[in-house]
Amino acid sequence: MDRSDWEGRVGRKWADEWRRTDRSFAGLTDRLLARASARPISRALDVGCGAGELSLALGRGHSEAEIIGLDISEDLVEAARERAAHLDNVTFFVADAATWRGSQFSPDLVVSRHGVMFFGDPVGAFTNLAKGAAPNARLVFSCFRDRSENPWAEQVAALLPEGTIPVEAPETPGPFAFADRDRVESILDQAGWKEIAFEPVDFAYIAGTGEYAVEDALSYFLAIGPAARAAASLDEHARAEFTDKLRRYLAANDQGQLVAMQGAAWIVSARTR
Repeated sequence: MDRSDWEGRVGRKWADEWRRTDRSFAGLTDRLLARASARPISRALDVGCGAGELSLALGRGHSEAEIIGLDISEDLVEAARERAAHLDNVTFFVADAATWRGSQFSPDLVVSRHGVMFFGDPVGAFTNLAKGAAPNARLVFSCFRDRSENPWAEQVAALLPEGTIPVEAPETPGPFAFADRDRVESILDQAGWKEIAFEPVDFAYIAGTGEYAVEDALSYFLAIGPAARAAASLDEHARAEFTDKLRRYLAANDQGQLVAMQGAAWIVSARTR
């Protein structure tokens, strides 16, 4: 997945699905916000802010702080701005955090919920973020751990015909690009961050809720994510076969008006040097 995807149809899809996306990450978001709010905040930069969930929560919880959210998708930023209409201390911009620099804005907190794994040049991006941040600023972000620790991703992908999702190198930008702790630590160290720490967080990845939780989860997985993109490329017969397999898999995870699966993430923290 490259930049043009996020600037185009992928961004539009995620903007349409922000309610279900926020729901799927709710357990992780709470942990991430607790870490981000552990110390006073004057200015926070939300990297890859998406539809704004993290920025909005920080704005509500820190009314005296200035919060800026950045995303390269105009559709996601538009959704975030609509949600932030009642918050005077939260602002969103269509911009690439890898190169953006606020002339009068040096954040003491750089935060992201799963928005940093898509940098084409992660060392360069985190170097830019470090140089633009205030002295002794904090970095707090979440990212997926290995696919094997996120069975929902691995098993859903396995339901597709072999070869549908290409095998990518670990360093290829994407959802699992930051799964390797050693690689992430090296990136941050090269970029000028110190006191790098990793907290493993297990959470319930909520895919569907309500009376028709399985169908809710099915439509969600067919709307966004790598499996959705791959399924859309299948012919009618293969897609129907995949949809049937996916429905059965989701039904096996139905806990009664709730389809939830094991999710595994890192919460990574660091400071500017």
